[in-house]
Amino acid sequence: MTLRVRDLTVRFGGVTALGGVSFDVRANSITSLIGPNGAGKTTAFNAITGYLRATRGQVTFGNQSISGLRPCAIARRGIVRTFQKTSVFPALSVRDNILTGMHLRGQAGVWSVLLRRPHVRAEEATLRREANAIVDFVGLTHRRDAIASALPYGELRLVELAVALAARPSILLLDEPAAGMTGTEKDVIARLIRTIRDRGMTVFLVEHDMRVVMGLSDTVIVLNHGAIIAEGSPAAVQTHPDVIRAYLGTARADA
Repeated sequence: MTLRVRDLTVRFGGVTALGGVSFDVRANSITSLIGPNGAGKTTAFNAITGYLRATRGQVTFGNQSISGLRPCAIARRGIVRTFQKTSVFPALSVRDNILTGMHLRGQAGVWSVLLRRPHVRAEEATLRREANAIVDFVGLTHRRDAIASALPYGELRLVELAVALAARPSILLLDEPAAGMTGTEKDVIARLIRTIRDRGMTVFLVEHDMRVVMGLSDTVIVLNHGAIIAEGSPAAVQTHPDVIRAYLGTARADA
């Protein structure tokens, strides 16, 4: 399903953070939203996912409007996101963090859980198998039972990605997934993102690392001062004069 954003506007008092932007995130693609600091990228993510109420505009996913819905309701429709700052449960193991990401999919009621009825035990066993499979997918098999607070930063980012995948999203929004990572760690997460797309999921990401963006993206959308100044393939965006002036500068040749 396609995510469609139309005339999305966010104002904070007299300041316009987003000024009526419109774009599509095509199904089964990797779309990147880039721009200088303060361009409105995270504001757009927050407005799309319900963490911020837009001043004006419409967001639809498939044939359904998600404008004005709470974040939990948007997540139930298959739109799941990560955040700039790592958000995992530090006292839980890697696997238990992933199991928390499956809470939207649980069918058992409170009394069934308390009474430990057979179908509850069967559901728990199924979810644990899926959690183990996700641990393996992100390359943390050796950390399955490790407490999250004991992990290095790069592995924590992988746990966060795993938790998002546990919800089985149709579209995954990643807010600076490679931030703070080493070059090797960035290569790992880029490969994972590409594999996620190849398995049929849509990926929409905000990222500052131009090597990651240009190497991954099918489409790049460039924001500056809350407005879209360019949109297209990585090759087209890299040579766009407004983008070079506003964001890439001399780094264009290295991107």
